[in-house]
Amino acid sequence: MCYSAMIQADYTRYVRQYGATMSLEDFVMNVWSAPDRAKKKRRPKAMEDWFRSLADPKAQEIWHEIQRQRAERETELQQELFKQKKRQADAERALQTKVTKKAQEDLRISTDKISKLKLDLEDLQRTEPKDRDARFFPGNYAPVIVVEDGKKVIKPMRYQCRLPGWNEALERKFPGTYNARRDSIPKTWDKLFGHRHGIIIVNSFFENVERHNMEHRELAEGEKSENVVLEFRPKPEQDMVIACLWNESPDGDEALLSFAAITDEPAPEVAAAGHDRTIIQIKPEHIDAWLTPEGRSVEELQAILDDRPQAYYEHKVSKAA
Repeated sequence: MCYSAMIQADYTRYVRQYGATMSLEDFVMNVWSAPDRAKKKRRPKAMEDWFRSLADPKAQEIWHEIQRQRAERETELQQELFKQKKRQADAERALQTKVTKKAQEDLRISTDKISKLKLDLEDLQRTEPKDRDARFFPGNYAPVIVVEDGKKVIKPMRYQCRLPGWNEALERKFPGTYNARRDSIPKTWDKLFGHRHGIIIVNSFFENVERHNMEHRELAEGEKSENVVLEFRPKPEQDMVIACLWNESPDGDEALLSFAAITDEPAPEVAAAGHDRTIIQIKPEHIDAWLTPEGRSVEELQAILDDRPQAYYEHKVSKAA
């Protein structure tokens, strides 16, 4: 499973290299969610920052709304930071009198939350880009390229596909649909394969592995399994064009755009690092055919998934999960 990934953050590359432009209407719908919706839509900061320098009046309207939402989010974070600082101070005072498990837990939790809140506030306030701005996770929205009316367009889609015929309640029972196993396509993904294809452009991807598997050893007696997050980057360095399936589903008064990255058996170096799947990277010369699947045979589309770029996926332990 692809736990998360880093999008290509440079919008000009989407335009110049891939011939894709934003579907501003879809971004308007994505950014202006109904105010009474319980779920807030999370997008990579790098994707939101595209709108900062776009001259189109509609793009600037989107940017102003993003700024408004960031200011609202900053207020929420400041309020939570004040609450956690008070919790931390109360725990420190309590521990000076008597050491209790509750006070120790309050101190540990509040300290961890304060550190995270300060990082979130820093991300909201700064303008210089950082690598983490490009990262997205299941449930987040990411830029997906599809063909619409004969043109390549970028649409914001949720990284967890709601399959045809599903509703929100059913999708909660199957939370792993942010990836589409290639061997499950004929049974689970047949209504999308050959019909709704997309691509995402990423620079790296992240996977959860067990430390003892990464280190090629058995668990020691009494040792508990430990999760490690690995970041994989292709060598030679390159944009990774990842094959996706997507869907548009009714979601209350809105339409939900969602997608899944197709995965296959792991590349040897990924398997050696302890993981059992790899997202499928396709060659740039296959993009047009992949994005226009109607009328193409299953054999032709599967051949695209087989014909992959030369890449060796180097890995390192990720500092931030």
